[in-house]
Amino acid sequence: MVGQCRPKKALFAMHLDVLDLRNFYYRTKLGRVAQRAIRDAVVRMWPVGAGNLVGQTMVGYGFAVPLMRPYLADARRVIGLMPAPQGVMAWPAGMENVSLLVEEAQWPLATGSVDRLIMMHGLETSEQPSHVLDEVVRVLGPGGRALFIVPSRSGLWARRDGTPFGFGRPYSMGQLEAQLKRHDLTVEHSVSALFAPPSGHPFWLRTSDFFERNGRRVAPFLAGGALMVEVSKQRPPSRSGLVAAVRRPLRILEGLGQGAPEPALRSPALRAPAMPDGVARDGGQNAAQTGAAEDGQAHPAQG
Repeated sequence: MVGQCRPKKALFAMHLDVLDLRNFYYRTKLGRVAQRAIRDAVVRMWPVGAGNLVGQTMVGYGFAVPLMRPYLADARRVIGLMPAPQGVMAWPAGMENVSLLVEEAQWPLATGSVDRLIMMHGLETSEQPSHVLDEVVRVLGPGGRALFIVPSRSGLWARRDGTPFGFGRPYSMGQLEAQLKRHDLTVEHSVSALFAPPSGHPFWLRTSDFFERNGRRVAPFLAGGALMVEVSKQRPPSRSGLVAAVRRPLRILEGLGQGAPEPALRSPALRAPAMPDGVARDGGQNAAQTGAAEDGQAHPAQG
C-alpha cells in the first residue's frame, strides 16, 4: 500500500522489494494512475501497432514490466530483467513467464541482441550505475534505443516516501543526460511525466488526467515527477582504463627469444683471421656438434 514502500535489505539500502513495487503499481489507486501516465508517455514515444517493433527484441530492466504489456503482440521477444537485490516476480500474468532475476552488471543477454530497452527503478536505485549503463551499451545493437525513467529532482514525487519515486537518487534532466552521454549514448528525446500530485485523495485521482495533459504544455521539465530520456546507440563504446591510457603496454617477455646482437668491429685490423675449412676456433666444432644435438632434442624430427 501507499506509504509502505521500503528498501529490500540493509545491505542494498537503495533497492525496493519487488513485492512493494508490485503492490504499488497493481493494487493501489495511486500506483495505477502512475502506471497509466508513464505507460501512455512511453507509447507516445514508441507507438504500438506501427510496425516499429516487428521482429525486434524488447527488454525491460528494474521494474519496467508494467510498461511493456502493450508491446507483447508486436515485438518478436519481450524480456523483463529484475536485479537480484530487488527480487523477481512472474510476468505477464496469465501467460508464459518472461521475467529473469539477474545481477546488475551481468545480464544473460548476447552482445548487440537488444533493439529496445526500458529502464524504470533500475538506475536511481543501483549502487553501481556506471556498470548498469555499461551493460546497456553492451546489449544494445547498432541503432538500438533505450528509454530511462527516473525520479525528477524538482518534482513532488521524489519527496514522497510513499511511492517508489521517493527512493534512490533523483536526477535533474541535465544530470541524467550528461551521465548517459558519458557512456557514448546519444540523447534523442526528453520528456516528463507524473504531473498529478502524489496523493491518494479521490479528488487528485479523478483529476490526474487533466494534470497530465496540461502539465506537458505548461511546465514539462519542472513539475513532472518522472524524467524520461530516450537515447540511441550510434557507435561502439570507447575504450577506458589502462587500455586507453597506455597506448603501447609493456611487453615483459619481449626479446627473450632473440639472440644477443654481436658487437660491431669497426676496424678491419681487429677482425679475427679466417680459419681453414673444417677447423673450429677454441673448440667451436665440438660446441657446434653439441648444439646440433640439443636442437635435435628440442624439435621433433621431421619426415
